[in-house]
Amino acid sequence: MVGTNDIDKAKNFYDNVLGVLGIGEGMVQPNTTNHKRAFYMHGGNIFGIAEPISDKNANSADGGTIGFTCNSPEQIQAFHDAAILYGGISIEDPPGLRDGAMGKIYLCYFRDLDGHKICGMHRPG
Repeated sequence: MVGTNDIDKAKNFYDNVLGVLGIGEGMVQPNTTNHKRAFYMHGGNIFGIAEPISDKNANSADGGTIGFTCNSPEQIQAFHDAAILYGGISIEDPPGLRDGAMGKIYLCYFRDLDGHKICGMHRPG
């Protein structure tokens, strides 16, 4: 789960970006303090966005990255492009093949509307 300063904008962003991966729209539900949150469920995984219950501004973790598995290099590109189209910021190298300590892997990186670092990854078969 990541915090957001604008749940409606964040939900629109993630509905569209995660939709590229076949993930349905986030399910919105208030918590016991009446702060809104949305959950995205897919393949046994759960990702959430939420208004901070502290009522302070949400911020991103320095050094933190959340990764989503993609099915192909084309899906990596589409995932990245959707993020940029809906207000995300491309970071690091352009989407593509990397060859490093983890072997060959297709990657993309971007920051969401609240500055959280998101990664798309695909390992060639």
